[in-house]
Amino acid sequence: MRVIFMGTPDFSVPVLEAVAAEHEVVCVYCQPPRPAGRGKKLRPSPVQARAEALGLPVRYPTRLRDAEAQQDFVDLQADVAVVVAYGLILPQAVLDAPRLGCVNIHASLLPRWRGAAPIHRAIMAGDDRTGVCIMQMEAGLDTGPVLMREATDIGATETTGDLHDRLSQMGARLIGRVLPQLETLSPVAQPDQGVTYADKIDKAEGGVDFTLPATGLARQVNGLSPFPGAFVLRDGARIKLLRAETCAGQGAPGTVLDAPGLVVACGDGALSLLEVQPAGRGPMAAEEWRRGARVEAGQPFASVET
Repeated sequence: MRVIFMGTPDFSVPVLEAVAAEHEVVCVYCQPPRPAGRGKKLRPSPVQARAEALGLPVRYPTRLRDAEAQQDFVDLQADVAVVVAYGLILPQAVLDAPRLGCVNIHASLLPRWRGAAPIHRAIMAGDDRTGVCIMQMEAGLDTGPVLMREATDIGATETTGDLHDRLSQMGARLIGRVLPQLETLSPVAQPDQGVTYADKIDKAEGGVDFTLPATGLARQVNGLSPFPGAFVLRDGARIKLLRAETCAGQGAPGTVLDAPGLVVACGDGALSLLEVQPAGRGPMAAEEWRRGARVEAGQPFASVET
């Protein structure tokens, strides 16, 4: 098939590779290079970098509403466009241009978690399962009929980073099954019940308040890991909390308990911190950090950043 691929971040790269291995990718669309690093030099997106390494033509228009940009898209004479975490809204003229339309790979079990941050929100809400849907795109936000879906359990201490990688590979496998059957698959309309929206993550959601129940805090830590990261302050420096689970224990909220590892009392129950990242350092086991910081049982672990 003649395929236009539209995606930008790391999540999209395995899908691009899977499509390019079996089909003719006539063009790759992604977000423009952005300033990054200390020198603020322009850095291509992961999809752009991988597409160029594969020798594929790349475009990164800032908008698709211009008549010229839309005509450029039409002139590619594609059979289908595969869209995954692209970053721009596709106007109707673009949606209608490929012979078989545009299909989107979305990291949730639609209609749950339509929108920008489905992986984060699934973990933060305490969902037991999630998955990937491939849908026929229409003008609404993730409202199109579903062509194929696959579900997976969410592990008790699985982070957004862990789940991101698994669902990316799942999407790559699914698109490999969908494209050869695209003209014969029967799309299934999404139900009206069970619709939720995955709002974009705000960095302000990261502050950890140990007066809250441990169950919610574990979801917060794992759901925001590795980015933007749940965090606390200790001696004026921020510590990111990267992985946690609930455990038995009680004490004054925020106090380190007399238990193996690094266990902190919460408003209800206790939080066992498994992995942390002190300011200026890489991720490490929380127990290792505790030994180096010489944190004793009964001491406050950290304060909440305000």
